[in-house]
Amino acid sequence: MWQRSLYRFNLPLALLLILSLLCSARSWAADQVIYPAPEGVNDVRHEDKLEFLRTALERTRPQYGDYELRPAGVVMNKARQLLSLSTNQELTLSWSGTSLEMEKDFLPIRIPLRKGLGGYRIFLIAAERQAEFDKIKTLDDLKPFIMGQGNGWASNEVLRRAGLNVVTSNYDSLFRMVGASRIDLFPRGLSEVFIEYEANRRSVPNLAVEQNLILRYDSPYYFFVNKQNTRLAKRIEQGLRMMIKDGSFDEIFWRYNGDSIRKARLNERRVIYLIDHDLPPETPLKDKSLWFDPTSSKAR
Repeated sequence: MWQRSLYRFNLPLALLLILSLLCSARSWAADQVIYPAPEGVNDVRHEDKLEFLRTALERTRPQYGDYELRPAGVVMNKARQLLSLSTNQELTLSWSGTSLEMEKDFLPIRIPLRKGLGGYRIFLIAAERQAEFDKIKTLDDLKPFIMGQGNGWASNEVLRRAGLNVVTSNYDSLFRMVGASRIDLFPRGLSEVFIEYEANRRSVPNLAVEQNLILRYDSPYYFFVNKQNTRLAKRIEQGLRMMIKDGSFDEIFWRYNGDSIRKARLNERRVIYLIDHDLPPETPLKDKSLWFDPTSSKAR
């Protein structure tokens, strides 16, 4: 009899203990967000992406709980990043321009991180060669020039399909290749070109930003996760949409990109247009809130 009474007395306590352990395990199982480490000592491309990501994760903490955000322990070029993401181990998240193949292999979060600025390409060149670029008026004029791109970048095939002459190498070496005229130009996104010039001009003294041209095409740049990681994709998208709604997405965008947009003098450059026929049909081109507007007063 006394054993049954003791059992009845301890049952609520046992249930409370089990519930406490379950809650503790749930809080411990934070979302693991492992992103690509910088590819070189002067790789300054990712600060805004990380602020978008960190803010989105913070905004969704009440719904999704804790998270762990950290870079991968090894440096990977784009090709290796995608291989790693496919196994959902070393990386659980990457960022890339999109394509039909990317969206077939990975789960995209279809909010362009830089509002499409990656499709406004300005060239890094050797300063003494500016006169050669002054003569370029059309896409055909540009085709004889050799342009450098990173290994595995999604934009490589966009440029090649347009008939442009693309060679690839690791990111850090491309600046030195420009300075040594081993390549003729290194096309960079509008949001990257001036920052990368400042980061590399001491080690490559003849590096320069080309003055008069811009290569233009639609270029959504997304966060991507493994196809199985639907929870993380939903969390990040929800957080980014909250940021768009309250204005913090635009605040981050202009804080990181406003100076570059104004330095670019878009209305003074000759524009060479490309059409990307590999752009997925789900690309949200009609949602103007997601894209940079070059006629905006802030762009002047």
